[in-house]
Amino acid sequence: MLYGTMKVAIGGPLKLAFRPWVEGLENVPAEGPAILASNHLSFSDSFFLPAVLDRKVTFIAKAEYFTTPGVKGRMTAAFFKGVGQLPVDRSGARGAGEAAIRSGIEVLERGELFGIYPEGTRSPDGRLYRGKPGGLARVALATGAPVLPVAMIDTEKIQPPGQVVPKLMRPGIRIGKPLDFTRYQGMEHDRFVLRAVTDEVMYEIMKLSGQEYVDMYATAMKRQLAEAAKAEKEAEKAEREAEKAHRAAVARADKEQAEKLRAALEQTDRKETGGPSER
Repeated sequence: MLYGTMKVAIGGPLKLAFRPWVEGLENVPAEGPAILASNHLSFSDSFFLPAVLDRKVTFIAKAEYFTTPGVKGRMTAAFFKGVGQLPVDRSGARGAGEAAIRSGIEVLERGELFGIYPEGTRSPDGRLYRGKPGGLARVALATGAPVLPVAMIDTEKIQPPGQVVPKLMRPGIRIGKPLDFTRYQGMEHDRFVLRAVTDEVMYEIMKLSGQEYVDMYATAMKRQLAEAAKAEKEAEKAEREAEKAHRAAVARADKEQAEKLRAALEQTDRKETGGPSER
């Protein structure tokens, strides 16, 4: 009931304001379990996709959204619950992955739609990154649910990082035909099978989205970008400090030169007048 209320309250205005276009809605089954595997460009992906579907779709979200204390924390938790997000405790080395898998299996066993982002995080630059094999493939093989590749298009342009007011434009959503991986059931612990399933889904997403594919994890790229930004910041700081030191050195040299000139003038005056200079 809460999901329906939130969908009307948020999904209706969202569709009215942004008018997202959709292709492939007929590929979403009217009933029964299915996995929606999407690229991830923006925080708003988890709102636009459910807004255009008649059925409820459940995504996972970090547990911090549900456990923050205070009035704001309770409002945030209520909001995420209302839009069909499930809390996942990301503590521990394998905490996030195992929790996501359990949550996905439970959703699908209820005959519902489960949404997942195989890249594991938002794309840092709009390109499509390598899918992580642990979540999507294991859930698909454990449940036998069909996987629908989904491409979110231009959602990252609506509200880029740092921009407060969203840009009113039409994002797009393409939903591909369901992929059947039941031929691999019982092999969810075979890492080569998990990689093959994940790569097949990512290939279909790439065809739908038209994105450039990068054969590395988005998390690794984010680390590289963060390290590069840190190095650039440190280089700029070093350059400023060097410039400051140079200016200080020039000022000292000018002062020393002026003192030498003054001393020379005073010595000249004493020779000419036989006494100290009044200058």
